Amino acid sequence: MTEAYIFEALRTPRGRGKPGGALHEVKPISLVEGLLKALEIRTRLDTSLVDDIVMGIVHPIGEQGGCLPKIAALAAGWSVEASGVQINRFCASGLDAVNQAAMRVRSGWEHLIVAGGVDSMSRVSIGSDGTAWAQDPETSIENSFIPQGVSADLIASVEGFSRDVVDAYAVESQRRAAGALARRAFVRSVVPVTDSNGLTILSEDELVRGSTTTSDLAKLSPAFEAVGRGGFNAVALSRYPQLTRINHVHTPGNSSGIVDGAAVVLLGSEKIGQHLGLRPRGRIVSVALAGSEPTIMLTGTVPAAKKALQRASLGTEDIDLFEVNEAFAAVPLHFMKEMNVPHDRVNVNGGAIALGHPLGATGSMLISTLLDELEARGARFGLATLCVGAGMGVATVIERI
Repeated sequence: MTEAYIFEALRTPRGRGKPGGALHEVKPISLVEGLLKALEIRTRLDTSLVDDIVMGIVHPIGEQGGCLPKIAALAAGWSVEASGVQINRFCASGLDAVNQAAMRVRSGWEHLIVAGGVDSMSRVSIGSDGTAWAQDPETSIENSFIPQGVSADLIASVEGFSRDVVDAYAVESQRRAAGALARRAFVRSVVPVTDSNGLTILSEDELVRGSTTTSDLAKLSPAFEAVGRGGFNAVALSRYPQLTRINHVHTPGNSSGIVDGAAVVLLGSEKIGQHLGLRPRGRIVSVALAGSEPTIMLTGTVPAAKKALQRASLGTEDIDLFEVNEAFAAVPLHFMKEMNVPHDRVNVNGGAIALGHPLGATGSMLISTLLDELEARGARFGLATLCVGAGMGVATVIERI
């Protein structure tokens, strides 16, 4: 079985996901088009050899629907021979796109695939595609559905994470992200977004607030307390009767930011790399999916990571850097506790609390962040993982070359 190599990984900066955000004026297809053009230029890519473009899109409707990856390739002037498909595994979509591409390359049936994701959350609002999981009462009641924010508070309640603990984690995420921007840790992978005249719209992540303090965050009200008291706390307690109450600790300040953004990763076989003169930057060592209890929902990072590590014949001690998506502060805190991994190896350049979480793009963005930092440190192995709605997890182990 052939290896799946990473030849390049690029992303846009993340723009604030509101009408006043820098990227609100940019169509989702334009975000992808710009990255495809940059990828072609940087790698001198013969696009006629690209088997497929696989992109995670969590809200594949309206201007993000209609098989956007294929249409973006046409808009970018790529060969008509390059196909495209979009997938949706909720927040894991971008990393799942990378994993599916890697599996297809390893099968030997395909040799060169672009994987990535996009979500313009300021233009296509969260939840706009609808879902029986949350919006059909029969389905949601039968499956003990609660909103993700209440699930995050449930994790904090089960694990004993106080408001002070989650706020302190969020402040550290902001501090690390600001430091990464200051030392230009993301500059290799970030492609500035420009307008039709070539003028820069956004060149670096817009959401970071490096001066944030725990005192600032303490002033924010819990974001999910009201909805929890509206009936979802009772659902959570029925599944976790060892608790007497749900401690609502998550706020906008210690939860992932809503942003716009896109990312692409070029993966292929050794044979195609040699043919095109592409030097591999890394390889996909192993991938994994896992299901987890759907009410608490956001704990799937742990079983997914364990499965990926087992498939790679590695332990946590072998992994130099971890990227654990900061959907809510309790998620990486739970991961570090359960996996016995120190914080100095997790999200070293901050995470989605500071940088933002452009849903379909985040997972593929984590690959570029992880690979860049492995190269900067001369380290070898990295693991990226995300929690997923309805109780799933996804993980990927990569090796720097």
